[in-house]
Amino acid sequence: MKTCLIIDLMHESITPLLQQIGWQADYRPEINREEILQIIHQYEGLIVRSKTTIDKEVIDRAEKLQWIGRAGAGLDQLDVETLEERNIKIVNAPEGNRDALGEHAVALLLSLFNKIHVADRQIRKGSWDREGNRGVELMSKTVGIIGYGFMGQAFARRLQGFGVKVLAYDKYKQNYGDEYAREASLEDIFAQADVLSLHVPLTEETRFMINHTFLQKFSKDIYLLNTARGKNISFKTLVEALDSGKLKGAALDVLENEKITHFTTEQQHYFNLIIHHDNVIFTPHVGGWTFESYEKINKTLVGKIKSLK
Repeated sequence: MKTCLIIDLMHESITPLLQQIGWQADYRPEINREEILQIIHQYEGLIVRSKTTIDKEVIDRAEKLQWIGRAGAGLDQLDVETLEERNIKIVNAPEGNRDALGEHAVALLLSLFNKIHVADRQIRKGSWDREGNRGVELMSKTVGIIGYGFMGQAFARRLQGFGVKVLAYDKYKQNYGDEYAREASLEDIFAQADVLSLHVPLTEETRFMINHTFLQKFSKDIYLLNTARGKNISFKTLVEALDSGKLKGAALDVLENEKITHFTTEQQHYFNLIIHHDNVIFTPHVGGWTFESYEKINKTLVGKIKSLK
């Protein structure tokens, strides 16, 4: 039986599911990078989440590796170019957590519009401020989505019933408009959007793509929803846009640096400014992180591994 190494926490179903398709799993969620480098040469398969970057150093030692499975959607921690050069197949599982992400994105947006996070804190402190917590309706707003893959589509689908117009832009697709979103150009989104929602991977093209110049192209002051990758927008840009009013609010499931005890001096400065804005909501990168998705990711991933030739 061929063996695969699992280096991150996974739902307990992963081992029996792999055994059913002829793979023996070595489940080592506690393993560190140095230990991975020492033993990776033994395995034909590797399953990762986000513990360590699978770079050329790791890949060069993975002499027998046939495939790598990413338990989730993003591939930004994989050296895709080197993996492809080595003919190592890559599978991921965006289908496993897209429903969780879609629901979380709607929850963030509604919480932001209705100041639920602010009202909750105030009431716990004995303050009952109805007027200060008057909300904004989602009805009749235009939501612009950048990136219309599994996650963008899941969000758009869940916006149905709110009476919104959904515009979707995806540079790498054609004829992708559907019953949930109208295919649009960036210019359409700049002209019409009240809300901007990001659903793009982290690449050199998307790294800090939301900057001052980009935001100034919007004809309206907007709300920002980021459940994609934190490095799509910097803390500095967030502060400047919030202070100027160009951003009326932001809901962030991801941060420029998610190791919040290891910010640079500059990051810490701007983060300290952001957290004093009541029109900002944070969650700790849990957009696709539900009890249900935890198991669904396994089923999706193993199904794709089974189909590998």
